[in-house]
Amino acid sequence: MGRCKQVLVLAIFCLSASVMYSFIYHYSTTEEHTDQLVPQQIRALPSTSLRQPNCTCQGGGVLVLKDHLPKDRYDDIVKRRAEEYRKHHIRTSSSLNRLILAPSNTPLQYPIQGFTVVPLQKTLIPGLALHAAKRQSYKVTLRVSSGVLAIKALGEGDQEGQGEKEITVQSTSLYDLNNLLGRLTYTSTVYRMRTGDLAHFTFEHHEAVFPIVIQQTSVPVLYDIGNDINDRVTIVTKTFLRYTELQVLISSIRTYYKDIKIIIADDSLEPQKVNGSNIEQYIMPPAQGWFAGRNLAVSQVTTKYFLWVDDDFLFTDKTKIENLVEVMEATPELDVVGGSVAGHGQFYFSLVYEEGNGEDGGCLNRKGAVKYQPVPGFPTCSFTSGVVNLFLGRTDAVRKVGFDPRLKRVAHSEFFMDGLGSLLVASCSHVSIGHQPKIANAKYSSFRRQKSKDLEDKLAHHFFKNHLKCIRYG
Repeated sequence: MGRCKQVLVLAIFCLSASVMYSFIYHYSTTEEHTDQLVPQQIRALPSTSLRQPNCTCQGGGVLVLKDHLPKDRYDDIVKRRAEEYRKHHIRTSSSLNRLILAPSNTPLQYPIQGFTVVPLQKTLIPGLALHAAKRQSYKVTLRVSSGVLAIKALGEGDQEGQGEKEITVQSTSLYDLNNLLGRLTYTSTVYRMRTGDLAHFTFEHHEAVFPIVIQQTSVPVLYDIGNDINDRVTIVTKTFLRYTELQVLISSIRTYYKDIKIIIADDSLEPQKVNGSNIEQYIMPPAQGWFAGRNLAVSQVTTKYFLWVDDDFLFTDKTKIENLVEVMEATPELDVVGGSVAGHGQFYFSLVYEEGNGEDGGCLNRKGAVKYQPVPGFPTCSFTSGVVNLFLGRTDAVRKVGFDPRLKRVAHSEFFMDGLGSLLVASCSHVSIGHQPKIANAKYSSFRRQKSKDLEDKLAHHFFKNHLKCIRYG
């Protein structure tokens, strides 16, 4: 037993000594001999490929979209979709999408984020420097692919590649070399609204890669929100063959908001004049549909926000537009904030999209009653992907997404599908609106009900337009 204890103590002592030696060796090499480290180059991995892993829609309520394509045009549709998706990738991808792995130790200093240049405009590259142990000569190289490099003002030292895609700077003085690096400029040679370049910065066996954002500057578009709700919000609706309900809606609005502007898009078969102060009625060709009317109405809004309501809604003392505006103003990133509708409650849903591969398409999963997290400062509001038909929209943000006019009869989630990744959406329970009792209207119902062909056309449209393989409604 005593011998076992001695062996154990010796083993622990040897292990401790080994750890101490390893620590001392590592410390001394990193502090005094950084240039002698085992080379660990940065790796810039390819951007998202067209050939991503396949995805699947699982569970009930799955619609496989290719099964709804016209059989006689199937091959042609699939071929055209593949070509359009290829062009979409060219338009939306850049070197900025590439994954960059940084080395653990390097004597190179460089900007890892935030270096943005205007297309075709010469710009100093900030922060370039070398921190290396003393040696007879120092030599670094910088290489780019979508621009050219130059040294703004030459100091002591040699340089090569002035105005080229690759430039080498060499000096016997580290101070002079860093002085030259501080004068290095980049000029993009491509004109795009937003793209990027990857700069490769090397010294001996060390290499670093950093991104350069090439982006055209944009002009701000601001809205004067004035002093009251009338300057901030326009109420917007679309009507079709429901003038009785529309008049009830307008009357309820005027009970609480006497002067707010109301915009109506009307594609009724036999339009009737809607009278009232500060009401704009836009007559459309007959039966153009739900989303075409939304586009028209929103296009005429001049305020920062608009409140979307259906033509059979009913304002109540709980329809406080100011409360929704308060949420939006306190959270400038928000684009859409929904409330709740009597009889439907606080309807909201999540959208989860998997890109899939370039051949089969992506998978979209819509799941009801999913919240992501609370909106800061508003415990009755939560971020989500889509909301009910009572929502306050940021006018310029919603216009950029738009409403697909091909969707005529039944459409709502589709707007949020198109806005996924660009619109930040929230749902709030503290603002609600009433819903009028249903009035028998056979002609309206004949248009309102979605026919089987409408569903087939809609699913085939998603197959091509959204490059989807399947949709699951849960």
